[in-house]
Amino acid sequence: MSSPVLEAPVLEAQNLSKFFGQVISLNDVSLTASAGQVTCVLGDNGAGKSTLIKILAGFHQPDKGMLLIDGQEHPFRSPHDARKAGIAVVYQDLAMQPLMPVWRNFFLGEEPRRRIGPFRFLDRAKARRICREEMAKMGINVRSVDQPVGNLSGGERQSIATARAVYFGARLIILDEPTSALGVRQSGVVLKYVLRARDEGLAVIFITHNPAHAIMVGDHFVLLNRGKCIGDYAAGTVSEEELIHQMAGGAELAKLRTELLVGGATDRQQSDKIGSAPG
Repeated sequence: MSSPVLEAPVLEAQNLSKFFGQVISLNDVSLTASAGQVTCVLGDNGAGKSTLIKILAGFHQPDKGMLLIDGQEHPFRSPHDARKAGIAVVYQDLAMQPLMPVWRNFFLGEEPRRRIGPFRFLDRAKARRICREEMAKMGINVRSVDQPVGNLSGGERQSIATARAVYFGARLIILDEPTSALGVRQSGVVLKYVLRARDEGLAVIFITHNPAHAIMVGDHFVLLNRGKCIGDYAAGTVSEEELIHQMAGGAELAKLRTELLVGGATDRQQSDKIGSAPG
């Protein structure tokens, strides 16, 4: 009996390194993103998350390592190459125009057109219909697609950007800190759409520095610290507390705690001596 053929990951990054002069921004980092799974990349500021995103999106080329799409080596020379391969990045700023209506932000220059004789006109009715239908597939319901996108909450805008990426053929969505500027309720909205995208069969890379959010949606966890991978775990093999401990730098945190305790004790001893000295 033949063994089943395993489907190759949508994207596989192998031993990526990136140098800027003498600065090592990324050092020997690997990860995979498979269809129907959420890969969470966690790290504090300066961990290398932004550099990793830019390599996966085609803005930077790695100095070492390689990218594979569907199991085949596929270097990206530009963001256009990444988009052609089905990779979409939803950045923190979302690239939206707050005064424009929802449906215009959904297309942003890629609106459907209709032809009348030799002329081509913007097909507003079709654009509105597609916008409503595609957002409904992601479970997004807005009062009107004609309202300015600036009237929507941060979570709703994140979800529209995700639905837009899906409609334009993304197979892998990279979400860059989508909950960093949101409250608890709006973060919950975004996390639901992350799971909806996963359930639609997309591969998702969720970049975050929030272990609590990662543990709720992640199927896989990659931890970065100072450009290096310090942990790689499947869901169920690591707890939120362990993620926090590693992100904070377990050994460094223990050393800092000891220094603070010793320093505090020394300060108290000196204070006691001053207080007990004769006047």
